[in-house]
Amino acid sequence: MKNNVIAGALIALGLSLAGLFIYCGISKYAGKDRAVSVKGLSTREVESDYVVWPLSFGWNGNDLPALYDQLEKVGDRVKKHLLSLGFEESDLRQGTISVDNNWENYYGDRRPEYRYTLRTSIIVSTNKVQLVVASQGKEANLLKEGIIVTSSKWDVDYQYNGLSELKPAMIEEATRNARAVAQKFADDAQCSLGSIRRASQGQFSIENDQYQPWVKHVRVVTTVDYYLD
Repeated sequence: MKNNVIAGALIALGLSLAGLFIYCGISKYAGKDRAVSVKGLSTREVESDYVVWPLSFGWNGNDLPALYDQLEKVGDRVKKHLLSLGFEESDLRQGTISVDNNWENYYGDRRPEYRYTLRTSIIVSTNKVQLVVASQGKEANLLKEGIIVTSSKWDVDYQYNGLSELKPAMIEEATRNARAVAQKFADDAQCSLGSIRRASQGQFSIENDQYQPWVKHVRVVTTVDYYLD
């Protein structure tokens, strides 16, 4: 009889401990499911530090060698114009030359007056960004000499090469902003903010300002999951 009582007590104790372990396990597992996912944003406004500005021009004629000579003279005049604005020789390079034979592909009975059209460009590649900004539109001065230069604002490539220096501070700020959002959520839910469960960094994006394309808007969003205690 005594042995039966002891055995019964041991079984009861075992069941109680098993139930306690199961309860603790479920509670711990449920606690791990209590989490909040938040996003943190960081933005910067920076100015481009490099720019590529092509100025395109062409000339028509029937004598190809003479036309090439004329195109060289026009190119020299465009370079002289750019140097007078404050650019240096090292900022300028010659673009490729294309040749169109206008008599090969034309429609109708009337053949074009000029057989050949030669096109090329002088390309400004420089870190003098504000000088490029100030110089746009002044190529109209060449019209007085019969030189038509095509330079659309959409052709200007403003670049920013300092992203690697910006990244650490922006990621830190985005993560800090994410934690502030998570803390506010935890306060409203009347619980404590725990450790980070998972974090992911979004892609950095760089966009031109609509009205000042040499100004760049840099943006990054981080997503962080926090445990809630």
